[in-house]
Amino acid sequence: MNISATKTNLKLDDYLDLLNLAVSIGDEKWQKEIVRKLSYTYPSSKLVSNN
Repeated sequence: MNISATKTNLKLDDYLDLLNLAVSIGDEKWQKEIVRKLSYTYPSSKLVSNN
């Protein structure tokens, strides 16, 4: 795996961690914001792994 792919994965992991936090504290507005950002930053075609 190259370095840029690693950075992308870390960013995605960070967003997912934030989403889990938003869900656990019940902040629906924040959840929607994170999901919107994820769908814009990581369209479904980018989330599919070729491995």
